[in-house]
Amino acid sequence: MTSEHTSAPSPFAPPVQAAVIGHMNGDHPEDNLLIVRALGGIPEASGASMTGYDETGAHFEVTAPAGTSSVTVPWSEPILERGTIRREVVRMYNEACSILGVTARGEGDH
Repeated sequence: MTSEHTSAPSPFAPPVQAAVIGHMNGDHPEDNLLIVRALGGIPEASGASMTGYDETGAHFEVTAPAGTSSVTVPWSEPILERGTIRREVVRMYNEACSILGVTARGEGDH
């Protein structure tokens, strides 16, 4: 009897990236904005969309009075698997809320 080892898809595979980006922009646009305001160094941002991510951070397109720009907000640790992405985004959201004095949602609401 043989066993096959099936590994999870790479957290950087296009379908995984599309799912994460779609979720963040569709369900959490206000979280993106809090993250770039507090952690991305653009406190005057009026809009933010996740455009991608890699092992080092999340990439956002940001709208601010000065125009549109791109910013990368670093993860606290390198991303090596898909589960780490959610954990890191939730950490960034909670940290941003703390910095900005905003009440964070509960863990189950992410």
